[in-house]
Amino acid sequence: MLRAFSTAATGMMAQQMIVDTIANNLANMNTTGFKRSQVDFQDLMYVKLREAGAEAAAGVVAPTGLEIGSGVKAAGTTKVYTQGEQEKTDRSLDVSIQGEGFFQVTTPAGEIRYTRGGNFNINADGNLVTSNGDTLGITIPAGTKSISIAADGTVSVTTSTGTSNVGSLQLVRFMNPAGLSSQGDNLLSETAASGSPTAGTPGQDGLGTLQQGFLERSNVQMVTELVNLIKAQRAYEINSRAIRAGDDMLTTANQLVR
Repeated sequence: MLRAFSTAATGMMAQQMIVDTIANNLANMNTTGFKRSQVDFQDLMYVKLREAGAEAAAGVVAPTGLEIGSGVKAAGTTKVYTQGEQEKTDRSLDVSIQGEGFFQVTTPAGEIRYTRGGNFNINADGNLVTSNGDTLGITIPAGTKSISIAADGTVSVTTSTGTSNVGSLQLVRFMNPAGLSSQGDNLLSETAASGSPTAGTPGQDGLGTLQQGFLERSNVQMVTELVNLIKAQRAYEINSRAIRAGDDMLTTANQLVR
């Protein structure tokens, strides 16, 4: 059997993975704080028929080798952490991060997670929570008339007795944010690849600032994704034609004996 069959098949599977990734990017175009993903590929092992520099004839060294590749494989998916568009909502519990950093939250199961989504709410106990009920460690007192969140994360509330500070929202950063693991529900978790989180005050030590009344939209660009989709589709078609060409060659070889 021609090696082209299995080689082209790996190419078709690679393009299918690209299309799956693009579909997820497009599906999350309106997800708050979502970061698009891209697939990274590597070529597979080679069949070396002759090593470069080997003796091709008496006293003659081959300037190049003779090797045949086996196709392509997915090396990983990388999240692209470019800034998303800032959308003004005028809602006091909407907070966007302008720059680097993640909000640190605690899930109902007690697990630490990280998110760029700043669409917060207040639960029945007065805790500041995400839309999934994950807490941020800030409690809003009963009778609060207004909430102010400063660029440095300071949370102040106004009640009938005056204005008071009830806590501060911190941000965390990672040495390798692309190494964070996606958990769904707009949450990320720490891995050995991401490194340990470093917490700090927004606006300091390279961390971004907070903007109340805004939300960070996804960084998915429709035009870019559609162009990549067309390229993946065309590459899929070309690989399928390679299989068809190999089949035609085998058919021609079989007909030689007739």
